[in-house]
Amino acid sequence: MDFNNNGPIAREGYPFIVFTLALALLLVVSSVFLGSLVLAIPAVLSVLVSAFVISFFRNPERVPPNDPAAVVAPADGTVIVNEVVQESPLGCAALKISIFMSVFNVHVNRSPFDGKVTEISYCQGRFFDARDGRASFENERNAVVLETPGGVKIAFVQIAGLIARRIICYPRVGDLLQRGGRYGLIRFGSRVDVFLPADVISQVRLGDLTVAGETVLGHLG
Repeated sequence: MDFNNNGPIAREGYPFIVFTLALALLLVVSSVFLGSLVLAIPAVLSVLVSAFVISFFRNPERVPPNDPAAVVAPADGTVIVNEVVQESPLGCAALKISIFMSVFNVHVNRSPFDGKVTEISYCQGRFFDARDGRASFENERNAVVLETPGGVKIAFVQIAGLIARRIICYPRVGDLLQRGGRYGLIRFGSRVDVFLPADVISQVRLGDLTVAGETVLGHLG
């Protein structure tokens, strides 16, 4: 399920884009009409802000790999954690792969694998920098547990960062997700933690750049 968010711009971005474009248009027209150099500077800045907002909410198409066992990255960004941890949303040891999204990355999140949503857990919290190790446990976050057709459970957690103040997650418990399908979005800088069975061999390294829906994180046997 792709939750009807298939346009070139994520629908959540439209209010921000309309507002910034309207402000930019007003300042540009006023600057030109009045011949004011004082208004020229904020006019230029508003145009740049509009361009940034449009870029932030871009929503490109992605093509998952043909390998049906491949688990794909849920987010564009940089791998900042890649290790087996003893505590996880799965209730047991798991391979944890964390992807940090800067404000310049695409922020639409995609399902790492096919499966049925068995649990969704939202926690209010703080807003540490998303690269901070405390972010996984103390920041605002939303965890989705997915059961694959093979009966394996994986989890992926959207985590708000220093700037991000809104986590958006479309599915509900019982919904079916498709690998690479859009399932949510985090506004303005954040991270996504993925938890896989502890015996899965990671296919990425620290510092690797990921592409949501395409980069292979590991394989489910």
